[in-house]
Amino acid sequence: QIFKKAGLPKDLVYLALIESGFNLRAKSRAKATGPWQFMKATGKRYGLRVDAWVDERRDPIRSTEAAANYLKDLYLMFESWYLAASAYNAGEYKVLRAIEQSKTNNYWRICETKMLHRETKDYVPKLIAAAIIAKNSNKYGFSEVDYQEPLQFELFTLAAPAKLKSIAKMINISEDDILDLNPSFARSITPPSGGPYEIRIPPGTKV
Repeated sequence: QIFKKAGLPKDLVYLALIESGFNLRAKSRAKATGPWQFMKATGKRYGLRVDAWVDERRDPIRSTEAAANYLKDLYLMFESWYLAASAYNAGEYKVLRAIEQSKTNNYWRICETKMLHRETKDYVPKLIAAAIIAKNSNKYGFSEVDYQEPLQFELFTLAAPAKLKSIAKMINISEDDILDLNPSFARSITPPSGGPYEIRIPPGTKV
């Protein structure tokens, strides 16, 4: 839905599949985090809060909005989704240097050179394969896929910071239920914000 609203090809959602397997808490050796594997600096550049209290790189909605904006910028820069995807993996400046040194902006021709690492050369084929398999799952042996429904939640406004355990008790749910809908929380308390703070809670639990 977020990519559709942003006018992006829906198949780009499979970037998150090859980046993290859609794992909200995935973390790489380079400390990229979340389903879209944002580095801290890139995440903050695209509006994600990353501090001792909150890491919105793990939030499925906020991180996907940031990924959509980043991919749109990459496409505007390269005018090619293949190059945009490879830049998402390697970084835009590395791809710009590869274009300049190879004197072509054809992704497949650049892949014939040594300008990009093997991981980046494999990235677009992996994306294409993931999209083909996902859209023809039965053909490729995935006949019992359990598709999850979109997140359902209500917004609950807190006037001041509160412990997640206290919030859970107040609305008669578990602390895990809160963390499932708010995976960006880094502590067992909501962050100090200097004003009202919205969290997600299961539908029908608002008091």
